[in-house]
Amino acid sequence: MSQLLFRLSKLSSRNNNVLIHKKSSRFLSTSPYLILGVFGDDFRSACGNFLSDILLFDPAKEELLTVRDKAVPEELVCSQVMGASHGWGFFSGHNAIHISDTFSPLASKSDSKVIALPPITSMIYGQSEVVWNVAMSSSSPYRQDNEEGDCVVAIKFLGNHLTMCRPGRDLGWTNKLIPFVSFENSNLMYSKREQRFSLPAPGGNYLCSWDLHFENEPKFTELVFRNIPQLPQSEWELMDSCFKEDHWVESPCGQSFLVKWYSHVPSIRCKEPMVMVFREDQDTNEGTKTMSYTEDIGDLCIFLSKSEPFCVVASSCPGLKPNSIYLMGHSFAVYDITTRTSRHFERPKGLPESLTTFLPYWLAPFSM
Repeated sequence: MSQLLFRLSKLSSRNNNVLIHKKSSRFLSTSPYLILGVFGDDFRSACGNFLSDILLFDPAKEELLTVRDKAVPEELVCSQVMGASHGWGFFSGHNAIHISDTFSPLASKSDSKVIALPPITSMIYGQSEVVWNVAMSSSSPYRQDNEEGDCVVAIKFLGNHLTMCRPGRDLGWTNKLIPFVSFENSNLMYSKREQRFSLPAPGGNYLCSWDLHFENEPKFTELVFRNIPQLPQSEWELMDSCFKEDHWVESPCGQSFLVKWYSHVPSIRCKEPMVMVFREDQDTNEGTKTMSYTEDIGDLCIFLSKSEPFCVVASSCPGLKPNSIYLMGHSFAVYDITTRTSRHFERPKGLPESLTTFLPYWLAPFSM
């Protein structure tokens, strides 16, 4: 479900964590962050924006990061966050949809970029009311920033509907019917290597994908698994009783993984999440992808939430744990793939007591 973003309320105390901004540069890049929330004073700044504090969780340092006095554009006030991709937030409110870099610590504090998208066209059964996740084909939705062509954004709704458009070019959305009912068990993502939007089908035995032209029918690719681990029957039965999510994710060098995340529902802290990772083999045949179970993804870490799933080179951000999965959803934890154990994150020190729930969106590193 979408989460309320901007809550205008005065805080009685302020956290001492202050972000020091670096000079703008196209070569600067942020760490991955989790969106914790936004707090703002109930007055407008001189330019007509609201001043707010952006609260983020830094998984590398495992601490609160506060971006002070961020000028939030009026279009986004009282909006709801509906997703995140490539560090950009997607917002819904006042019958409008916007993309903004408001959450990025590298973005201007006084002049956030905001891109208006066409209004969502209604779909049968009210599916356009419940967004599951969003995905974007480029690191920037601005046409002038894209050397590879126009950016395409896609929204996956709860159920079997998908809609796409090109920001700044299309006047409306192109609606697609997903050829299966997909509830809360998989996230849409964009494969830069294959230049297609991909979505695991229920059960995780097929990958459904769409090209960027919208006209063609979706392509189904069978996932053939091998090297499946030998587990006790009791553990397989336990996993069968869990809530399962299948996430297709691609590393910066183009290596693809299928991550199966098993959660106990209702979530119980003493019940640890279970994760299985399968790596795409190079000897994939046409129409199939051979997936091998692995407990070693090297110097990589994968981030799973209601954002578009993404993968980061751990050594590029000191403090991130290599060969790990960062989870936000039924668990807020980091999972070690080799030891098959998880460590739950503690509530960040200095976080306002009134903030009891976090937005379920990891932000991918944002570059400028």
